[in-house]
Amino acid sequence: MTADEREQAQRAYAATASPESPADAAAEAIVEEAEAAAEFEDDLARLATERDEYLETLRRVQADFENYRKRMLREQTTMVERATGTIIEQLLPVLDSFSLAVGNLGDADEQVRKGVELVYAELVGVLEKAGLSRIDAAGQPFDPNEHEAVMQEAGDGEPVVAEILRHGYRLKGRVVRPAMVKVAH
Repeated sequence: MTADEREQAQRAYAATASPESPADAAAEAIVEEAEAAAEFEDDLARLATERDEYLETLRRVQADFENYRKRMLREQTTMVERATGTIIEQLLPVLDSFSLAVGNLGDADEQVRKGVELVYAELVGVLEKAGLSRIDAAGQPFDPNEHEAVMQEAGDGEPVVAEILRHGYRLKGRVVRPAMVKVAH
């Protein structure tokens, strides 16, 4: 019952009832019940509003936590990739030295040759599993993003990689060291 309906009921009661009759007591009880019902409805509405506010707060907290979790996962992934990249960059000179050693074994004992080649292949395999790949440069058009030109010679037309002086590498698609090349143009 709304406040207006209560007021109308009280006026109607006051106009028709005599103050001393038993109907007065019954009407007064009805009015009190109506007031209690209205108060209950107000409390119920207030509690529903509070519930909705708490639910909205909970949803916001859940969304904030999910965003935090995703951000931490991205940051951890970035940190691991950065650390891996740093270690691999430090291993590139070792890889170059191994490559030179394999190429210059010449008249070495067959067992020594096979041993060095095996260790070199193992090192290359581990680095490839980590995402390292060699930049194919020989005969390719010169790309300053992937090649570092340190020498040049006469050629015909567009600049092309004529010789690789030091291999370049990518780590998961990102150039970690450009290939040092001789360019013909």
